[in-house]
Amino acid sequence: MADTEPKIATMDDNLAGNSDIPGSASDAHPHTGIPLPSHGFETLDDVPVRELETVPAAEVITRAAVLLMSASAEKLGLAPGGEPNLDLDEARRLITALAGLVAAAQADLGAHRQPLRDGVTSLQAAFREASRYPDEPGQGPGEQYLS
Repeated sequence: MADTEPKIATMDDNLAGNSDIPGSASDAHPHTGIPLPSHGFETLDDVPVRELETVPAAEVITRAAVLLMSASAEKLGLAPGGEPNLDLDEARRLITALAGLVAAAQADLGAHRQPLRDGVTSLQAAFREASRYPDEPGQGPGEQYLS
């Protein structure tokens, strides 16, 4: 009577490639040994990584400022190549954050202070130029932080 009862397929049966079970006529999926595409990550272990604790604060602040500057420039349509992507609302937020960061960190920026201030000023001027209705002087993005 045991031969007439239906056999219930289990995960082990499917992995073993049992073809006597309905629905498992082919071998199990070859979940091991699948060649992965080359992605370049295999060399990451060989690259020395700087511990964040060893990076001076001025460098961390400067890198953050450069990121904000780049993002602001892109939102103002100033990115090199490709179609300009103008988003003044986003640009205003980014420039304001950049100006606040530079203003708060002025004493710690050393030689980077003036180039960062000049970058903020240039972005503020580009924002004013891109605006259909320019802000009043002193009311533009971040102007309240750097005077």
